[in-house]
Amino acid sequence: MELDHHSAEKIRTGADKIVQGRNIRSIVFDFGKTNFMDSSGIGMIMGRYKDMRFMGGTVIAVRVNERVRRILTLSGIYKMIEIYEGLPQQSTLN
Repeated sequence: MELDHHSAEKIRTGADKIVQGRNIRSIVFDFGKTNFMDSSGIGMIMGRYKDMRFMGGTVIAVRVNERVRRILTLSGIYKMIEIYEGLPQQSTLN
């Protein structure tokens, strides 16, 4: 899967619809099948991070491969979000 300007907009819209009006504390992005991410993907993650931080929540990335990890590190996002090898425990999400 590619996280580019086409898919980033769809993911952003979907995530915003899910979060809007609900008491959601965490958004989990699963990068297990992501083989490419551009600046649109970075912007989408940053936007969700800002929204979740405002609401007292967090953004979590799971199954991050080396290519995506490098992009997250170079962009500075790696220091701002939580990263897990697999899916986090339910207690982490509350």
